[in-house]
Amino acid sequence: MNYNERYQELESKFMLGKDSVLEDSKISIQFFPFTSTDSNQEERKNEFSVFDDHVCENEHFQYPVFTFLQYNKHKNAILLLHGLNERYWNKYLTWAEYLCLKTGKPVILFPIAYHINRSPLSWTNPRILKSIIDMRREKNGEDRSLSYANIAFSERISENPRRFYNSGRQSIDDITALLTDIKSGKHPLFDENTHIDVFAYSIGAFLSQIAFMVNPMNLFSDSKLFMFCGGGIFSEMFGQSRSIMDKMAYEKLYKYYAEEFAVEKESLIPYDKALEAFNSMLNPLNNTKERFGFFEKMKHRMAGISLKRDKVIPYHGVIEAVGAQAAKQIELNDYDYDYTHENPFPILKKDKLHVVNEAFNNIFSKAACFLA
Repeated sequence: MNYNERYQELESKFMLGKDSVLEDSKISIQFFPFTSTDSNQEERKNEFSVFDDHVCENEHFQYPVFTFLQYNKHKNAILLLHGLNERYWNKYLTWAEYLCLKTGKPVILFPIAYHINRSPLSWTNPRILKSIIDMRREKNGEDRSLSYANIAFSERISENPRRFYNSGRQSIDDITALLTDIKSGKHPLFDENTHIDVFAYSIGAFLSQIAFMVNPMNLFSDSKLFMFCGGGIFSEMFGQSRSIMDKMAYEKLYKYYAEEFAVEKESLIPYDKALEAFNSMLNPLNNTKERFGFFEKMKHRMAGISLKRDKVIPYHGVIEAVGAQAAKQIELNDYDYDYTHENPFPILKKDKLHVVNEAFNNIFSKAACFLA
């Protein structure tokens, strides 16, 4: 795939909520409605917030599926999970098309709670956000990591860092409901007992690791997991970025889950397998033996690629999460161009385009081979 060309072509063709056909690749993009049941809603009923949790977009939304132009139902699928504080699908369109083409499986792009089209448009509107960003600058000084791209997420996390857990928990419940419908034959695209694998990027990999540990209703018992720029232990992640969250939000989030969450959770959050799995992914010392044992058992169903210059989720944090033996399934790659965790395949000048194309095809051919 010519990544640079295809990125721009798909960006121009993709329209949220509108089915379309990619004639040149014989793939269609179809949208399906979803209604979330938020188990944490009552707990947050009386919270004051600049960015309210009670938004209809988070409860009722559509998700796209890249699939082949055919009428038969499919027996396999790939669930694609995105990164933290994402507001658009643009970055993932080439990823989904490539995986669909090379594996022959439909690719489901499912948004995490309060992300992409599960958040109000006002959260990305500079005119609406200006007063809030000015207010935050007054409180925090000239923090260069603060931006219009991360202001909504930064403010929400600063107000209540437990939103990170709540959002992940709601997302796992939603994924459970989606996969249950698919495997029971209720989805119009898929046969009963469809086999579902997962491609997960960044925080989507963290979410997937927890989902695989919980394994609700045995939905992931035979699933494969491919992680790209993800899979690290929480304490080794560095989320301060103009694309993710500002300095104050990152410091508050880190401090809360390092020092306060373990105490709070005893009284405020119902203890169950999901909370136990989440807790084991917070710190290398939490449930180390059990966590390493789990990933060692599923190492042949797990693979991935980390990038050497990834500062957000570095490779050593992946080893801390899954253990040295299981980490042998996760490659460490590097490429001769200026990439970041947030933008692994930048649109560069012509003299570097071929290098980005090679990197993209190298990474996604390995992912497709594993997931095929």
